[in-house]
Order: sequence, then structure tokens, then C-alpha cells
Amino acid sequence: PGMGPGPELPFLPGCAIKDPTKTSFHRSQTLDFKNGYAFSRLPREGVGGDALFANQLSQDELDDLCTKGTTLTYGVVKRSAPSGFTPAFVAYDKKVLKFDAYFQEEVAISPEEHYRIRQVGIYYYLEDDTMCVIEPKVKNSGLVQGKLMRRHRVPKNEQGDYYHWKDLNLGIDLIMYGRTYRLVNCDSFTKVFLESQGIEVNPPEEMVSDPYTEQRQAPVQKPIVPAGPDPFRQFLTYDTKVLRFYAIWDDTNCAFGDHHPCVIHYFLADDTVEVREVHRRNDGRDPFPVLMRRQRLPKVFGDKNKNFPSCVLEITDHEVQEWYSPKDFAIGKSITLLGRTFLIYDCDKFTQDFYREKYGITDFQPVDVNKKPTEKTPQVIPPYNGFGIPEDSLQNCLSLFPKPPRKDIIKMLENNLKILRYQVALESPVPEDKNRRFILSYFLSDDTIGIYEPPVRNSGIPGGKYLKRTKVTKPGSTPENPIYYEPSDFTIGSTIEVFGHRFVITDADEYVLNYLERNAESYPATTLQSIRDHFRPRQVVVETASSGFPRKDLDDLIVEVQKELKLHHEPFNTRKFHEAFHHFDTEGSGFLDKTRFLNVCDRFHVPTSTILLKKLIDYCSCGEDKVNYRDFL
Repeated sequence: PGMGPGPELPFLPGCAIKDPTKTSFHRSQTLDFKNGYAFSRLPREGVGGDALFANQLSQDELDDLCTKGTTLTYGVVKRSAPSGFTPAFVAYDKKVLKFDAYFQEEVAISPEEHYRIRQVGIYYYLEDDTMCVIEPKVKNSGLVQGKLMRRHRVPKNEQGDYYHWKDLNLGIDLIMYGRTYRLVNCDSFTKVFLESQGIEVNPPEEMVSDPYTEQRQAPVQKPIVPAGPDPFRQFLTYDTKVLRFYAIWDDTNCAFGDHHPCVIHYFLADDTVEVREVHRRNDGRDPFPVLMRRQRLPKVFGDKNKNFPSCVLEITDHEVQEWYSPKDFAIGKSITLLGRTFLIYDCDKFTQDFYREKYGITDFQPVDVNKKPTEKTPQVIPPYNGFGIPEDSLQNCLSLFPKPPRKDIIKMLENNLKILRYQVALESPVPEDKNRRFILSYFLSDDTIGIYEPPVRNSGIPGGKYLKRTKVTKPGSTPENPIYYEPSDFTIGSTIEVFGHRFVITDADEYVLNYLERNAESYPATTLQSIRDHFRPRQVVVETASSGFPRKDLDDLIVEVQKELKLHHEPFNTRKFHEAFHHFDTEGSGFLDKTRFLNVCDRFHVPTSTILLKKLIDYCSCGEDKVNYRDFL
């Protein structure tokens, strides 16, 4: 049978039977934390792990039972609105109580102070009842200052209580971790808050100062110097006063010797001398700071005993007859210090004032010790060996690690992607090379030339790159003074020699004409005129087509004239034919008298009496007595 109440007995005291075998009577946990907050929850099992009866009521019904009030005759009582609740961490966010305090710290290892007063600030954070202690940092105090106690809840006693803002007030001693803090003052917010909570704030006290700090801040009394003679008068008078001389140590007599710049310091306080060597960057010497340590240097020795080991024992006044003094140093004077001879060539301003007041010396003209510049031996450039361009090969003679030749960056940026293209033919006695055509590209950015041969199908010659982009020298130029091809050298019909191969310019790109016309002041007029004369027939065709003359008829007329010239005339020099017209055109207008034009044609045996040539001459005529010879050409 079950030990609990049966279905026929109510669950009341005296109706339940106690189980004698039960030994565990622990209760289940009902307190827990979630997201940092404490809350209570319903037990999951009964005492000793017994199962609990399931609650038959819903949560809404339980809430109604908890909030249900008394019912009056006139109706149900209206529920009052719940009061607003603000958590403490929201109400007191960023609200801090600040107290000025101090504590006394014992000093057991100093004969000048037995204790010190350290002023601190105590901060109490209302949002979570934590406290921290911060001491303002004092420069060169020698103490570990700053945050002396981190922010946390400070225990008040051994019973587990913590300090609360109700325990804080002015004029009280606050003990935290065995250290007693005296609260002397607070800020206005702290005072207003404590008074608003019904706490009577005590009057503020005066902050106690550290006696040793006040003693250090007090002015130091100067000692009274006795009127009688003082053996330390020289030291007290000339302390920290040093004569500075600039000298040169000539060590060229030794192997690998050199001129060493040095600075000689003469200490007036004890008549000692120090020599320091001036090091320069990359001088090849070890950077020892001191050449001669500070010491008294003997000038004249007394009668030495032969058995006196001077290399071991120190030299005293008994062995030295005279020591070096300030009167032994002067500008332009050579002085020997421990076997080294120094030439003094200058001094600083303090040294000049010292000698002017004590010895009456006024001449402080520095000595010129600068080395005379050695004559540079002219560098002989070896002859050009033929590998690469001369500028590139020259870099191997100028430095051990050659660098690429310097380029004109401004010229490269201004003429970037500007290329002059010409069609050239190869002059060669080989019959197969007569019909070969090449594209010569002149790059204005760096004055280089590249030659490309368009591939011709079934020609037996593979096309492609004929000459890599490089600078090309003119015939007759020397490797010492190379002269390179320029755009002014490329005219129609001119011959270009490229590394032993001769090319004749037969055509040019229209961009060449446009570029030369835009920069006509930079190139000769003959070069521009040659390109213009070459493009004149094309412009005539364009003008004719625009004027209404049928282009096909003009092309047929030109073809018929060329055929007739081949039948009635032998090949003649076209260049001389052009030069004859330019010679008679003194004004450069492009027009000649019809009579003079016919005389020039007769001189070169051009059959002007034929019908086709008369028709072409009439087309190029301007009026009855003028002929545009450029259109005719």
C-alpha cells in the first residue's frame, strides 16, 4: 500500500502515513541566477525527491487569484495601476560620491622622515555599492601612485557586511584592509545626496600636508663662506667652467695615419685636461668617446731616478716640475700631450672671454686647417665595344654596380603613345628584297626606332619584328659623340641607314603630317614640305570629291596620265622635278605662271601637248595665267 493519503482520505494532518524507510529529506533548490540577477523558481520535486502533484490551474488563473480583491455590492473593485519601478543600476547610473581623505604611512628606513601623509580620493559608486581609492600622481615622487584600491565592494567587518553609503560621513576614520583613512571633505553632489537621504553631514576638516614635502619646498639657505683663505676656493670659483679648444692631431707619419679632429677640454676647477676625438659618419674609426681621459698632464719633469718605474706608478708632484696650465694653450700653437702633438686652431666664446679678462689676449683669429682639394684625375672612357647602346655600356665604366641610364621623365610623359610611322623599302642588290616593305616606327617618348615587316602570303619570307626598339645612330657618328636619328631626318625619298642596312622612305602616316604641322617651329621647313607634297594628291582627290567632280573620273584621269607618261617618257628623278618647281616659286605660294610651268615641264621632257595632260593642267589651273603646281604634282 502507498504511504501517502489514499484516494478516500483528504490530504490533512493525521491522514498521512509516515514512510519508515525514507532517509533523504533534502529540499530542491528554488533560488537561481540568470543574466547576473537573482530570482526564485518553483521546486521541481518534493522533499527527498518525491514527485509533486501537477498543478491543475493555469498561470492566468493563478494570477487572478493573487490579484483578486473583495467584491462589493455595487460591483467589482477596480485594480490600481502598478507603481513604476526603476532598478537601482538605472537610477544611480554614473552617480558617484567623492570624498577627500588622507592616510598616514610609516617610513622606517629614512633618517629624515618617520612617516608621510598621502592624500587620496575615495569614490563610492551608487549603482552597485562599490568603492575605489585613487591617489593623484606626483611627478618624481618615487612612490607607486594612481589607483591604490581597485573598484569592488569593500568588506566592513568579519561578519560579511559591506560598506554602504550610509556609513560614510566627514570627520570619520574609515578602515579598509588595515589602513585607516580620514575623510576630511567631499564635493557638492556628495553633500546634497547625503542630506537628501536624511544624513547630517559633518563640517569639513583641513587637509593635512606631508611635513617632509613642505621641508623640501622650503628655500635652501646658502652657506656662509668664511672671510679667511679657503683651500677649495679654486674649485668653488671655477666649478663647471671648462675651456674648450679645437685642435688637429696629425698622425700621417704612421701607417694608415690621418688628420684627426679633436676637442681639448681644460677644467679650471682642478687643472685637469681631457681630449675627445670628433667622429664623423662613415669615417672608418671605432667611436671611442675619449682619446685621453681627464687627468693632470705634466709639462716639465724633474730629475728622474733611473730605477723609477714611470710606466707603472702614478706621477706625483715630486716627479713633475711643472704642470700644464691655461697659459700654455693658444690658437695656432702646437702642444704635445702624452706624446701626441696637437695643433690648436680655434676655441669657443667662453674661452675667448676668459683669456681676454685674465691674460689680455685679443687676437683669436682661427687657423685654416681645411685640406686643399686634390686634383681629380680625368677618367679615360674606353672605346665602345658594340654591345648595347653607348649610354648603357658607359655605365659599366662609371660605377662598380652599373645603373640604367637616366631617362627624361618629362619627355616620356609628354610624348607617351606618340609614334611616327613610315613605310620604307629595303635597298638591296638581291632581287627578292626589292618588293619587301617595312613599317618604321619612331617613338617620340625616348627617340627609339622599331622596324616591323608585315607578312606577305606566299612570299617565302616570314614577316614580324625586323628590328627591336632601340636608338639608331647616323652614319659617320662616333661612339664618343653619338648622333641619333630625329624626326627631321625622315623625309619622303630619304635614305635611312640602320646597322648597315639602307631603307628608303616611300610613305608616311597621316599622323606624321598632323604632328609636324602642330610642331612646325621645332622641325625644318623642308621636312614638313616634303610630307605635305607627298599628301597633296590625296588632298586634291578629297577636294575634288567635295567640289562635285566625280572621284572615279579623277582617278581614271590620273591612271591614264601615268600610263601615257610611261609610254612617251623614260623614268626621271622625281625629287629634282619637285625641287625645280620649288625653286621658281620664290614666294612659296604654290602657284606659278603658266608659261614658266610649261617651260619646267619641257625641261624634264613632260609631253604637255597631249590631251590627257592638257586636261589635267586645266584642272589644276587657277584662272588663265596661274597653275597650282602642288595639285599637279
